[in-house]
Amino acid sequence: MAPPRISPHVPQFALLFVGGTTFGIWAAQIRPSTRLAALLATAAHLTGLLAGLGMLAMLLLMTRIPAVEHGIGADTLARWHARGGRTIVLLMLAHTGLAWWAYSAYNHVGPVDGLLDILGYPALAAATFGCALLVAVAVFSARAVRTRVSHESWLRIHLLTYVGTAIAFFHQPAGPDLGGAPVLAWLWTFLHVQVAVLLVWYRVVVPLRALRRHDIRVLRVYDETPDVVSVLMTGRGLASLDAASGQFFRWRFLTRRLCWTSLPFSVSAPVRDDTLRITVKVVGDHTRRVKRLRPGTRVLATGPFGAMTARRRTRRKVLLIAGGIGITPMRALFETLPGEPGDITLLYRATDSAQLALREELEEIAWRRSCHVHYLLGSSRGPDNPVTSARLRRLVPDIGEHDVYLCGSPDMTRATLRVLRRAGVPRGQVHAEVFDA
Repeated sequence: MAPPRISPHVPQFALLFVGGTTFGIWAAQIRPSTRLAALLATAAHLTGLLAGLGMLAMLLLMTRIPAVEHGIGADTLARWHARGGRTIVLLMLAHTGLAWWAYSAYNHVGPVDGLLDILGYPALAAATFGCALLVAVAVFSARAVRTRVSHESWLRIHLLTYVGTAIAFFHQPAGPDLGGAPVLAWLWTFLHVQVAVLLVWYRVVVPLRALRRHDIRVLRVYDETPDVVSVLMTGRGLASLDAASGQFFRWRFLTRRLCWTSLPFSVSAPVRDDTLRITVKVVGDHTRRVKRLRPGTRVLATGPFGAMTARRRTRRKVLLIAGGIGITPMRALFETLPGEPGDITLLYRATDSAQLALREELEEIAWRRSCHVHYLLGSSRGPDNPVTSARLRRLVPDIGEHDVYLCGSPDMTRATLRVLRRAGVPRGQVHAEVFDA
């Protein structure tokens, strides 16, 4: 039985509906005035309501509800989260600035005295502190800063999102738009409690139940290339996880240094005989520790997640394109996608042959299934770029009749999408998943 899936249109419609309702609540309480302080306060109320609603929506999208993850895709959710986060921070800053200005204008005091007065109210002081935490997370999430911070440090800083949201919440039900209407304040609080329950359930309870039920442990770790390793794991009843090729889990290896971080890695081979396998590129502190895992280490796995599975297929013929470690979900799909001889083609993009992981397995699968595998080697810069529309049409003459599954780094994915369009592949036939290398 296929797991339930929520269409991307459902959360979009829900956000528009709730956003419209929030706007209506604000509009119903407007009192006409030409005073500067009143106009500023009115704008502050609207930006505050929208910021609070946005924070709630972003937390809900990242609760890891399976139906949402399977229907929308983790990469799409992450993009929505990033874009929404930037919008929310701007709304919070606008709300804070407008409220500060309105208070100062209404009480005829300077900006410094106005700020000191505001911080004298415990709820407003807490909201200001929560806003500062969320702005700090946004600063560290900006690409210019994040590239200079280790992924492990960024993950720890990002946890402050929950602290900042919780602190800022206590100011909201007491605000002028909700505090004067007990039913609305109760409903607003109820929505936040529901999201908090979902967060605890899917991020804590469900993984712990899976840990007890499946008892997954590391069987062995072995090299694929100098900087790529595979981790083979075993457990009980792993077939009941319903992990489809192309999906990934969030893995928490229960060692002293790794147990605090959930690492997203795709399954690089179908589940069989109660074994799971992931293949990992060693690029940071956490992945280096993964390489040093010992047999018997317990593993907490949450998932599966990801929507880039056989369910997206709309054509008889399929072209799989992998860049770098993006080969991991493609290798599983290459083995399991149904097809007659010649229906499935795999293109594997790498700088040189030394970076080709799982090569022997790919060639064995291609031979056994009478499928095609091609290696596109070379630099993406300059005239020798191996990924061009002419090259793709030469390797796959009827490429426009194929579904295309694409997985790679953001830069590789964007470049390949442009090439596919020039090669005549309709956008609706391209199913892409992006990973941060």
